[in-house]
Amino acid sequence: MSDSIVARVAKLDALAQYQSDSIVSRTLVNKPSGTVTLFAFAQGQSLSEHTAPYDALVQILDGRAEIMIAGETFWVTQGEAIILPANKPHAVNAVENFKMLLTMIRA
Repeated sequence: MSDSIVARVAKLDALAQYQSDSIVSRTLVNKPSGTVTLFAFAQGQSLSEHTAPYDALVQILDGRAEIMIAGETFWVTQGEAIILPANKPHAVNAVENFKMLLTMIRA
């Protein structure tokens, strides 16, 4: 999406489709104050452990995932959300196909 936001209704589930052996991402908002990104993970795909300097909110839109934060494992499923605290190592593993909306706040 462009820098200027246009008001419209969108079905989040349709904005990113599953692709075999892939992680698909689509940035919906990209501002200096933060980003909103939609991800579709194929089963078995993962993001290796990393840190981010900002807090982030993960909302599970479809499926189920394993999210590790600072050595603790969390199982999240459709309709649930979890906060990834700033500067804490975290990783994501798709135990089945799943979609998540990641909102990162920079300010």
